[in-house]
Amino acid sequence: MTVKQKNKKKVLNCIRDHSPISRAEIAVKARISKPTVSMLVDDLIQEKLIFEKGIGESSSQGGRRPIQLYFNEKAFFIIGTDIGGTKVKTTICDLGGNIVASCSFKTVQYLKSGLLKQIAKEIDAMIDKNSIDRSKILGMGAGVPGITETNRGIVVEAPSLNWIRYPFIQEAKQFFTFPVYVDNDVNVAALGEQWLGNARNKRNVLFIAVGTGIGSGIIIHNQLYRGSTYAAGELGYMVTDKNEMKGDFTPVFHRYGYLESVAGGKAIGARLTKAVLEDPEHPLYAEAMESELPGEMAFKLAKTGDKTAMAVLAEAIQHLAYGIINAASLLNPEVIILGGGVLKSADLLLPKLTEIVNQYLPSSVELKISQLGDHAGALGAVSLFLREHETIFKI
Repeated sequence: MTVKQKNKKKVLNCIRDHSPISRAEIAVKARISKPTVSMLVDDLIQEKLIFEKGIGESSSQGGRRPIQLYFNEKAFFIIGTDIGGTKVKTTICDLGGNIVASCSFKTVQYLKSGLLKQIAKEIDAMIDKNSIDRSKILGMGAGVPGITETNRGIVVEAPSLNWIRYPFIQEAKQFFTFPVYVDNDVNVAALGEQWLGNARNKRNVLFIAVGTGIGSGIIIHNQLYRGSTYAAGELGYMVTDKNEMKGDFTPVFHRYGYLESVAGGKAIGARLTKAVLEDPEHPLYAEAMESELPGEMAFKLAKTGDKTAMAVLAEAIQHLAYGIINAASLLNPEVIILGGGVLKSADLLLPKLTEIVNQYLPSSVELKISQLGDHAGALGAVSLFLREHETIFKI
């Protein structure tokens, strides 16, 4: 990258982060001479990456008011797709992370015929429906539920998709003309929260997703930490009760870890079912005899004051809290973001989790719920593209 390109990127980022802003203010913030700033601003206006609008406030000495510059978020678009075991959600965003179009479909419907082929169809339909100029699409980021070798674009293993060493990027080239990047879905969600959510402006972040399984995305010094074999953040494998582990412990699913087998959504449902079956007087006894109760049922019952459900949840919350304590002691993040399906009942979980975690940590940490919620994966995939692809917009 030449000096001019570096300065141009610096000026653009300055406008993106601080608009509306004047040329003089850019020169001060970016530490670039006024004539150079003016020349670069003219280039950026010509390329339609920024625009001028209105007039700013006059200076304290009076005089002409400076023209204000704005970042043109609509200059280009990026696609983000969140491929989950249950559904695939795809969005088209502008450069500011504003969702222009969004769609989703059930994973199982297209697992055999090809998920990428269907994603391509959905993208084409969204582009046509919203009259988006195809030449303005920079590329796509994707999040997948499994260990992913990001540098080679290979999904090592994604059990819910039946993918083993799946050549994601190679396959994507059949359907997409633009560049595509892929990473683990929880890593991607962590990037989304750092870009637009509750971890904004934080350089050390731990994102924990609690669903059927439990995983985490780790950002250290503003860089995603993936580990030596791209398997960092597998929080679900933490052991939070050595005695139970030494006994006849069996994971909730084949190859699942200890923590997700006692505090994940599926585990909560299984433990609730077992507890209800020990009480023939319980209103859900007959239902529990028929089939396993879902994890969500524990939260619904707990809100009504059901003691059985409250005891099951208290146990799961303790295990989850111990896992968070272990991870936070090691990583010392500025903020811990909690996401995933189980955290939809955050009002029941967060106060108790915070209480236990900060009771045992050497220094307290802020626990927050994902601000982006269901959009964390798709928006995070957009952020992944912005981080990985070499453009003037690179984060």
